[in-house]
Amino acid sequence: MNTWIFVGAALGSFVLTWLAGFWLIPLLHKLKYGQTILDIGPKWHKAKKEGTATMGGISFIIAVTVCFTAGMVVMGYNGASFTGSDKPEFIRAVSGMIMAVLFGLMGFLDDFIKVKKKHNEGLSWIQKVIFQVMIIAAYFATMYVSGLSRTVISFPGGLQWDLGLFYYPLVGLLILYMVNSVNLTDGIDGLCSSVTTVYMIVFSVITALLGAFGHQLLAYCAAGGCIGFLTWNAPPAKVFMGDTGSMFLGGIVCALGLGCNAEFLMVIAGIVFVLEALSVVIQSTVFKITKKIHHTKEGKRLFKMTPIHHHFELSDWSEIKIDIVFSIIGLLFGGLAILAAFNMFGR
Repeated sequence: MNTWIFVGAALGSFVLTWLAGFWLIPLLHKLKYGQTILDIGPKWHKAKKEGTATMGGISFIIAVTVCFTAGMVVMGYNGASFTGSDKPEFIRAVSGMIMAVLFGLMGFLDDFIKVKKKHNEGLSWIQKVIFQVMIIAAYFATMYVSGLSRTVISFPGGLQWDLGLFYYPLVGLLILYMVNSVNLTDGIDGLCSSVTTVYMIVFSVITALLGAFGHQLLAYCAAGGCIGFLTWNAPPAKVFMGDTGSMFLGGIVCALGLGCNAEFLMVIAGIVFVLEALSVVIQSTVFKITKKIHHTKEGKRLFKMTPIHHHFELSDWSEIKIDIVFSIIGLLFGGLAILAAFNMFGR
């Protein structure tokens, strides 16, 4: 019975997100909430994308939240024991959903500052880190108070790594990395939406294997919302999700990984996100080292531009090609994550 609830919630999330585009995009244009493009990106971005409506992530945040809540209510009527044996899963899933919404609100604040000031700099990096650390700490605190705290990371082959108290700062840093990696992936039309859809499909399988009904519902809702948004965000995009949407999706990516005790699988299934941010780190490191070694004003660059999707864009790949190739990479590594999940949690 839950399968039909999941499918219904996914369809509902898709339809609500798609329908929202018909009124949200004109409203954003009316409010003049258009994207300001930095000069540091590909030059043609500023000419073709400047002024495109942003903060479109509002559409799927509302849709996912509504459908997730409705799905939980229906499962309650269908026999889920939220005060009994199903309580831990309920708390983890709801706490993860709330964490994602809080990340989305932070992204909304960042976007709002940008559109009001008419430039692409919103919150300072230190303000972002402070907000994100507070959200992560609140998530961990909820788990601890609910008696669901743990300090073990599981790997294939039955391996486990008990970090003790070091779990919280280390995994907290992992959340910071992953959330901001998803944000960096939102750099060209349709990329973040398509790659995140693949991730959610992968985790819908992993959560089914685990019997984690709350997180499975969340994965279905997020997948439906991303596909619904793609109808407006696919090249050429009519609206951008903004930090509002990408930070929310980053929160769900982490909620699924941590809530299912699957941090390792989160990294494997989210390999595109990981590589997007890693390319920035590698580029910056190589640039600084070579600049210092050669005593020049300019260091060497491994990539034409980072995040790495811009490297391929400047190598004459179309946005659609990048979307497809990156999604295929996500699907391949997602398949590996599913195989690893069977090894770790198979029954």
